[in-house]
Amino acid sequence: MTDIMAQPMTTEGSPSIPELQQPFVSKWASRYRGATVEDLDPPAALSLNPSDPISLALLSAFERDYTHLTIVDSQTRALLGYISIPQLQARLERGEVKPEDEVRTAMMRFRRKDAAKYQVITMETPLEELEAFFAGVATAGQKQDFAVITDENRRFVLGVATVADLEEFVKRRPA
Repeated sequence: MTDIMAQPMTTEGSPSIPELQQPFVSKWASRYRGATVEDLDPPAALSLNPSDPISLALLSAFERDYTHLTIVDSQTRALLGYISIPQLQARLERGEVKPEDEVRTAMMRFRRKDAAKYQVITMETPLEELEAFFAGVATAGQKQDFAVITDENRRFVLGVATVADLEEFVKRRPA
């Protein structure tokens, strides 16, 4: 299992952007025009439990054409991590995991040690902020492939947005 780093937050609970030498400039800001994550129309999240078999993760992802699945605690439904389907397929091909193994053996875990470091992405998050998140503005340039969309209190996983979702939105919007 691998840990991934979450994003910095201010004490008020809103995202903070570290001081950079040059501020982030959105390459698509003129096309967003006030749009939020909700305007991406993300599909409902599909969450699995750590004890589910890898074969179920693959089948579920392929049926819905998802590239990432969230992993939640079976009792509390707390978000624990995720599975990247392309990475999972590569690990299967290398023989690192088997289809009958539990998802927990292949999932990427979110770090919980520093709860203050997490950027909340909700349906109301402006697309400029989502683009900055994907660009790695708050993670010293470490780009992100996807964002877990939750409610403001991070109690419910509502969906997953990818860079491809954002790019598709921009293609559909007139310049």
